Amino acid sequence: MKTKHLDFTVLIERDEEGMYIAKVPDIHGCYTQGKTIAQVLDRIKEAIDVCIEAEAQEIKPLQFIGVQRISIPA
Repeated sequence: MKTKHLDFTVLIERDEEGMYIAKVPDIHGCYTQGKTIAQVLDRIKEAIDVCIEAEAQEIKPLQFIGVQRISIPA
């Protein structure tokens, strides 16, 4: 029997204190932090599992298209 897998896009940023912040755009409120990229990736997998269990409806990942950084006048 095949195991079903869901693929999620994870955005990782680093804050001013050097902590890595991981967010899953497909799941509202699904984010975590860690001191290293490896740690934050482990933690975001756990967070995804918790968020999926807490959701009343099935979460379907969106198709990742790309990331674009833009600049606007401050």
